[in-house]
Amino acid sequence: MGQYILAIDQGTTSTRSILFDAHMNIINTKQSELKLFYPDKGWVEQDPEVIWDDTLQSLQAIKKEQPDLIEQTVALGITNQRETTIIWDRKTGEPIYNAIVWQDRRTSAYCDALKSEGHENSISDKTGLLLDPYFSATKIKWILDNVDGAHARAEAGELAFGTVDCFLIWKLTGGKIHATDITNASRTMLYNIQALEWDQELLSLFGIPASLLPEVKENVDDFGALDETHLGKAIPIGGVAGDQQAALIGQGCFQEGMVKSTYGTGCFALMHVGPKFKPSKNRLLTTLAYKIKGELAYALEGSIFVAGSAIQWLRDGLGLFDHAAKSEEMANSVSDNNSVYFVPALTGLGAPYWQPEARGMIYGIGRETTKEHIARAALEAQAYQTYDLMQAMQADSGLKTSTIRADGGLMANGWMCQFLADMLGAQIDIPKIHETTALGAAYLAALSAGIYPSLDDISQKWSREKNYQPSMDEKNRQALLSGWADAVERVRLNN
Repeated sequence: MGQYILAIDQGTTSTRSILFDAHMNIINTKQSELKLFYPDKGWVEQDPEVIWDDTLQSLQAIKKEQPDLIEQTVALGITNQRETTIIWDRKTGEPIYNAIVWQDRRTSAYCDALKSEGHENSISDKTGLLLDPYFSATKIKWILDNVDGAHARAEAGELAFGTVDCFLIWKLTGGKIHATDITNASRTMLYNIQALEWDQELLSLFGIPASLLPEVKENVDDFGALDETHLGKAIPIGGVAGDQQAALIGQGCFQEGMVKSTYGTGCFALMHVGPKFKPSKNRLLTTLAYKIKGELAYALEGSIFVAGSAIQWLRDGLGLFDHAAKSEEMANSVSDNNSVYFVPALTGLGAPYWQPEARGMIYGIGRETTKEHIARAALEAQAYQTYDLMQAMQADSGLKTSTIRADGGLMANGWMCQFLADMLGAQIDIPKIHETTALGAAYLAALSAGIYPSLDDISQKWSREKNYQPSMDEKNRQALLSGWADAVERVRLNN
């Protein structure tokens, strides 16, 4: 009899279930696309019931194909899009409003008002976060303020709040467990990441009843077990982490100074900074990297709101190409960017600028500009944005990073990977196992089941598929970075 691990990877644009063996080989994957709704300018929502249905169906599809392996599955791990906010009825499990997605900007004015009242510094000191619509707290407040009777029901203990992991745990356990992990809690703007507890002053500031909140557990912990009606077996849920922290774990970044950068819908770079809270002086976020078997680690994080979704927009919004992979061919077909820069602030500017009202810009268009130049500019933007993050990270940490472990869908684009290495002046390592986010969740579940005794065992399993070395001369590099800095400044001045 073997031992198998299930991992749920619930992302912004898709939901996946993956079956791993004990050596972390992928045995089976089931995936479905997830629809986003845009009911108003700057609003982004999802249907929580669809998230749940897709999750359950993907698990059941694996069981249908390999029932014998499900019988040998010893644990399940969950990783998820962070900050996305759901409030549901404790009795029925039904959401009282759509999930408000992390990209949503509807609470920008409220955040600005709180900033003008001088609240941002105290919030940052406690949570490591900046006062921004990105995080869960203002989304919770919006739902309570705008759904009839929600405040009273919350005060009466009838409602539950959770990020997507928490909602799935509730559903998977048949409503028995209302819990989240420490990394997802750290992204709500309600959790004190120094005291490691929900912060009563922040709850009071946002007008959020404590009765809404889940129990916070370590990343490897007892999160209950699947209700047997789902897969016919009460599989323990043993590991949970937000997607970016799960990728850090999947990339084996357990030493201070190690960096992983994930290029999915957005781009998120995390630097392991050790066991002590380190506030950022360069408008990055300090976040909890993990707490595993009592070992606590913090990370500096840079968040770019639009990465792969910029390529999707060129495909779906502008119709520049039929398939995202075509962007690499288009970038290769022109000798340079023809001085065209694309600042993809389609949902505001993230780190290190944090301007939620900023809007995107394609700058430098001339009569000779082609769609190939625009496609190239969109790919270049990912490297420029990462450069801005890494400059801030190195200033905050005092650590010089010579190697970055990169993952996510955009890493299939070799042109973009090479340009990233050139702009950062750093080696880009691509892991053999590309599904690093799901892998991180699987590792956590495997730790809970005793398949791997320690983080050292996980670290030793990491292996590289290929790498990219910087090759551009410094003069060209600096000219390109200067053009980017000029374009970003124009966006910031116009918003």
